[in-house]
Amino acid sequence: MKNNLLFFLAVIGFAFAKAQVTTNPSTPTQTDQVTLIFDSTGTALENTTGTLYAYTGVTINGNRWQNIIVPTFNDNNGAPQFVNTGGNIYQLTLGSDIESFYNVTAGDVVSEICLVVRNAAANAQTSPDIFLPIFQPGLNALITSPADGDIFTLNQTINISGDASQNATLELKVNNTSIGTAASSMNITSPYTFNTTGGHTIELTADNGAQQITDAVNVFVPAATQTQTRPAGLKNGVNENADGSVTFLLAAPGKTDAALIGDFTNWNLDTNFQMFKDGDYFWVTVPSSNFTAGQTFQYQYIVDYTFKVADPFSGLILDPDSDQYIKPGNYPNLPTYPTGLTTGDVSLYTYQATPYNWTVNNFQKPNKENLVIYELLVRDFSENDSFQEVINRIDYLETLGINTLQLMPVNEFEGTDSWGYNPKFHGALDKAYGTPPEKFKELVDLCHSRGIAVVIDVVYNHAFSQSPLCQLWWDENNFRPAANNPYLNSSPTHDFNVGYDFNHESQWTRDYVKQTLQYWIDEYRIDGFRFDLSKGFTQNFTLGNISAWSAYDQSRVDILNDYKNTIWNANSNDIYMILEHLGDNSEETA
Repeated sequence: MKNNLLFFLAVIGFAFAKAQVTTNPSTPTQTDQVTLIFDSTGTALENTTGTLYAYTGVTINGNRWQNIIVPTFNDNNGAPQFVNTGGNIYQLTLGSDIESFYNVTAGDVVSEICLVVRNAAANAQTSPDIFLPIFQPGLNALITSPADGDIFTLNQTINISGDASQNATLELKVNNTSIGTAASSMNITSPYTFNTTGGHTIELTADNGAQQITDAVNVFVPAATQTQTRPAGLKNGVNENADGSVTFLLAAPGKTDAALIGDFTNWNLDTNFQMFKDGDYFWVTVPSSNFTAGQTFQYQYIVDYTFKVADPFSGLILDPDSDQYIKPGNYPNLPTYPTGLTTGDVSLYTYQATPYNWTVNNFQKPNKENLVIYELLVRDFSENDSFQEVINRIDYLETLGINTLQLMPVNEFEGTDSWGYNPKFHGALDKAYGTPPEKFKELVDLCHSRGIAVVIDVVYNHAFSQSPLCQLWWDENNFRPAANNPYLNSSPTHDFNVGYDFNHESQWTRDYVKQTLQYWIDEYRIDGFRFDLSKGFTQNFTLGNISAWSAYDQSRVDILNDYKNTIWNANSNDIYMILEHLGDNSEETA
C-alpha cells in the first residue's frame, strides 16, 4: 500500500489472514467478469453500518498496486462500493471484465487483484492487504477450502473442496493419500478427519487429458502445549547457547499457546517449534543445525494460533510496507522479505555474528555538568537520510565545539519519514538511516574518537499500534489496547499523551524498558538517553487537569529512579539520564 497511508491508517496487521474475500468465478482470468464476495466476520469491519468501499488495483507484470481505481485512500468519490447482501456478506462486481475495469494496457499480464476493504470514514479496514490470484487461460485448479495456513484441532472433521476452470478428472489428496475423486467435473468436495498432529499438505489435481494442474495448501494441527520450566538466565528474545543452539523466550501473560516460525521452518508451523509454557512465558530451544554462523535468520511468533507478531525485543526487523521506501544506497543487500510466505513485521537476527572491531575501548564521557549538546535528526541533517552522511560531516560537528551528539529517535518507528516519536520497536535500529548495526556503530565509534558522547532520544511514554505490545492484547472494536494489556493502558492518563500510553507501574513495562535500554548500551555503546515526555511515566489520572499532572508525583519519581538505578548499577553512574520533564520544581530536584 502507499507509504503516505501508513501513519493515517495505523494498520493492525497481526491477526492471521483468513479467506475474507473470495471470487466468482473461483479461478478468474483477466478477461472474465469477476464478483468479489467479502465476509467481514472477524475483521475490523464486522457488523459495520454504512457503505464499504474497495481500495483496489492489480498486479501487472509482477508489480503490485498498479492502476489503482481511486489513488487517494480516503476519497469516496468514484471509489468502488460493496453491496450488502445480508449480515456481514458484501459483493462487488468489477465491471464487465478485469482488463476494462482496471484499464489494463493490451498485452499486460494481470496476476492478482490488490484489495483493501474500508469503511466510509477510512478509519477501519481489512488488514493485511488482500491479493486475489488471477489465472491464465486454460486449465486451472484451486483449493477453495480450507485456506493455506488454517489451524485445526486433533480429530476435527472438515470438508475439503476444490474447483477447476474446465471439466476434468479431479483428485484430492492429504499427505499424498487420495481422499476423493470426481470424473469430468469442475468441483469436488470430500470430508477428512485430522487424526494426527503436525503439518498436513492438501493437494488438488485436475487432469483434462491434455494438461495436468495441481494446487496445494498447508494446514496445521497443533499438539497440546506442554508446561516446562525454562532454563535459568534467559533474557526476552533470542539467546545463543554455548552448544550453538538458540533459545527463544517470549513474555505473553494471559496467552495459552505459542509457536515459532521462520525461514528455518520454511514459514510453516511445525510441532518441533511449538513453545513450552512456563507461567507467563513461552520458550523453545532450536538446535544449531538450523542456523549458519554469520548468517541472518528471520522469525516470528504465532500466539494462541491467532496472532502473528515479530519479537517485541527485536534488534532489527523487516517491514513489508515501509522498507520499499528506504532511500537507494542506504541499506544495500537488504534481506528479502518473505512475500507470500508470511505477513506483518519479521524479526531479524544474525547468528554467531562477527563482533564489531571498535577502535575506541576506553571512552571517557564528558562531565554531565559540562555537556555541549547538538541535537540532530538524521533525516533533516543529511540529504539522503543516512548515518553515512553524518559520519561524512563529523569534522563540521567537531568544529562547533560540541562534546555530545543527541540523536532524535533512531529506533524503528511507523513508516520511514518521521521525527521518530511514533515507535513500534524500542530496541530495533531503524534501517532507513543505514546498514545496521555496522553503520551506526561506526558513527558512535567515530564520535568517541573525537571526544563526542552519543545520546539517543528514547520514547517510552507510548507505543503505536504496529507494536507487538499493542497487537497481542488489542481491543479491535475500540482500536486501542485491551483492558488486559500488561504493558499499555486502554486510555491515556494525561492530556499530552500520543499513541498508546505505557503503564510504568507494570513490572512487564519496567522489564521491557530496562532490557531495551541495556541493549543500546551493550550493542552500540550508547552513552546516555534523553527520555521523551518523561512526565508521562505515571498512572495518576490527570486528564483535563494539567496542573495536577505537573504536581509532585511520588510514583513517577520512584519509577524514574528505578530506571536510573538499574542502568547505573549495571554499568556506571556516568550513563546520562536526561528527562524531558518540566514538572514541579520539587520533583525536578528529587
